[in-house]
Formats: sequence, structure tokens, C-alpha cells
Amino acid sequence: MLLLSVCCWLCFSDVLALPIFKQEEPQLSPENETKVPPFQYVLCTATSPAVKMHEETLTYLNQGQSYEIRLLENRKVGEFQDLNTKYVKSIIRVVFHDRRLQYTEHQQLEGWRWSRPGDRILDIDIPLSVGILDPRASPTQLNTVEFLWDPSKRASAFIQVHCISTEFTPRKHGGEKGVPFRVQIDTFKQNENDEYTEHLHSASCQIKVFKPKGADRKQKTDREKMEKKTAQEKEKYQPSYETTILTECSPWPDVPYQMNNAPSPSYNSSPNSFSLGDGNSSPTHQVEFLPPSNDHLLPSASIQDAQQWLHRNRFSPFCRLFSSFSGADLLKMSKEDFVQICGPADGIRLFNAIKGRNVRPKMTIYVCQEPEQNRSHHKRENGDSNLCVYHAIFLEELTTLELMEKIANLYSISTQQINRIYRQGPTGIHVLVSNEMVQNFQDESCFVITTLKAESNDGYHIILK
Repeated sequence: MLLLSVCCWLCFSDVLALPIFKQEEPQLSPENETKVPPFQYVLCTATSPAVKMHEETLTYLNQGQSYEIRLLENRKVGEFQDLNTKYVKSIIRVVFHDRRLQYTEHQQLEGWRWSRPGDRILDIDIPLSVGILDPRASPTQLNTVEFLWDPSKRASAFIQVHCISTEFTPRKHGGEKGVPFRVQIDTFKQNENDEYTEHLHSASCQIKVFKPKGADRKQKTDREKMEKKTAQEKEKYQPSYETTILTECSPWPDVPYQMNNAPSPSYNSSPNSFSLGDGNSSPTHQVEFLPPSNDHLLPSASIQDAQQWLHRNRFSPFCRLFSSFSGADLLKMSKEDFVQICGPADGIRLFNAIKGRNVRPKMTIYVCQEPEQNRSHHKRENGDSNLCVYHAIFLEELTTLELMEKIANLYSISTQQINRIYRQGPTGIHVLVSNEMVQNFQDESCFVITTLKAESNDGYHIILK
């Protein structure tokens, strides 16, 4: 074991001399070329040989296998005097590379949690790790681990990724069709309150995770494909480096992506019914689709503000490209400009985000509480006393659970207080609402909600008329 470690360490000294950063040189200004990051992180496994020049490297990992990440200090004597603490804290995350999945990260991870109870997406192999202190893995953050380490000493963290790339694809095709992930490391130092909150450095790399031994087969397949190419074709591709050096990036956002912050309607805890606050829309009026966030990029935004906006909205990989752009500069750009700079998929998404365009939900329904004084026979008149005010509910997953959660949120109550949802059928029968029934609702259907007190507990039954 000792001999193997020494050999790996000697091999690593040669690896650092490889021209792995040459693909970045055309994008770097002379000012940035002389700037050395305070730390460097190295994932000790080979990159794929089937990656074109000037594209980000791609590394294949086996599910559950321990991989070493070396944590190195680049400081020279006299540099980074502000690092006055002995230890720093690093947080390692496995996150989605695709922007589409980043927007639904919470739902994706929750779905994985339910399908793999008790498992984690990312673990740290403590017995193999060297020079790390106080390793932690939060039970609520399945894709994150953190630890302390001393930059002046050798430190290596061995990680294990337990999810595979095909678990997040709509259909299971195989490893090469799976979604790519990112391994990101954020390092912090202590502030005046001895809390590790002052950001020092961040870096990440792109990976794909396969079932055991699948990564080795995929690497071999890529190598054989490259061997069949002509010398002229090979010039378009990067060589396969023995290790993967994580490239600098923006820090991972501390604040999760928030939905709109509009206040919820009030809830009157009457023993027999719910009560909604005053609404301002009905099916006879045009209903505006609320944006996923109130965080709009303003023309007055400075360069720093624009960088923070890109970071908050999960466009961190493009922060470097737009490092000298203000809010006004970005707002003046056309869709074609973004597509040319960022590629078709990310360019269109960035354009829509900057212009404030929102994605229409899969289904919209309108609900109204039946007036208290008119439960036996619902009718609407011109007078305000019997006016039924409708509220829009936007559905994405088209499940009973999602409908129950949206109704509970509308009434400002917990989901546990709703026992069942029924739909009034022919001759007044109550039909239990299932996932299939929700999926077959007509878009922009209108329902009048009646509530019944459950006999078995303090909950309610919801009836859609």
C-alpha cells in the first residue's frame, strides 16, 4: 500500500507538467495569466480521449468506487497574507451539469431519495482519506460532504458517487446516454467570528457515472474509436490526461433557487371550512403566469451585479465569458448572440432568463371556494356577496400529491390536514382523484372547492365540483 502511494505521488509530479491548461489560453487575458489560484484540486483518474479541443474535459467514474481528490496549495512565500488561519473548510458537491436539471434539482434529488431510501449520492471514504479533519455529511444534503484541512500539509479526500447518470434520464438507454454531473469544490476560511464563510476558491470538473466497471469499458471504447481516426481527425481532439484537474469556477450559491415570494392567502381555522383571502383574478380575466423568481436583471446592474445574477440563476459556467458585461450590455444582446457564444441550448435558456420569459406550466386549473352561505346550491350573481373568486394553480408533475400540495399552499395549511381529494361525478357521487385523473384534467378547467370535515381525525376532504 505504501509503495503504491509513493508511486502515485511520483507519477503526479509528472502529470502536473502536462499542458492541461493550454485549451484555456486563448480565453485568458495577460492579467489573468499571471494570476495563480490559491489552491488546486486534482481528481486522480483519466479524462476521456473523445473530447474535442477547447471543450471541457469529461471524466468517467464507476458507481461506488473510491476516487482520490488531491487538495494542493499553490501559495508562494509572501502570497495570500489574508489567510491567517491554519485550517480551511472545503465543501464537495455532485451537481447537475445540464441547466434543465439544475432548475429542477430539488425535485430530482427528492425523487432519488424516495427510490433509494437510506442511500447517499456522495460519500467520503474516511479510512482512505489523508489529512482531513471533522468530515461531515448532512442527512438532508445527499450530494454534499465537507471537511477541514491544513493547506501546508498533504491532504487527499477519497469520494464515492452512488448515483449513475442514467438514473436522471427519462428513459434508461445506457451509460453513454446518461446525464453529465459536475464535481465542485468550494473552499472557505474563517471570518472574525471563527465561522468558515469567507470564500477563497472554487473549481469543478465534468463527470459521468456508470455502473461498476462501466467507466472502464466506456474509456476503452473511446480509446478504440480514437485509434481508428486518421491523424488529421485526431488533431481535433484532446489527449487523455492521466488525471483530471478541476478548473476554476464561481462558488456554489448559498441561497437555493426561490420561487415567487407572493404572500399566501390567509387561512381562517374554522372547524368546518377553509377561508381564502381576497383574490384578484377569475376565469373571465387574463391570468398572468408568475415567473419562477422575481430576480430580474436590470439595465442599471453593474458588472459585479451582472456576475452575481448569472451565478444566482445557475449560469456560473458563463461568468467568465461575460466578465466585462454590465446589465445593460447583456440586455442589448440578441438570441443569436447568446446562441453563438453559449451554444444553442444554454444560449436560448440564458436569453429567456434575461428577457424574463417564463415557461408555461404543463397544466393550469382554476379553483374557487364555494361561498359559505351557499353550500347547498352554488350560484354566482352580480353582487359581491356571492362572487366566487378563482385562483390559478399551476401543475408540472400532474400527480395527486402535487395537487394536494398546491391546494394546501393556497389555503396556507399543511398537506397533512388534507386527507383525500374527490371529484364530484354524475348524480353527485364522489370519485377519488388519482394520478391518472389529474393527468386527464382539461387544461384551464374550473373547479369549485367544497370541504368536508373528516370523521376519523382533524383533517379535511376536498371535493372538486
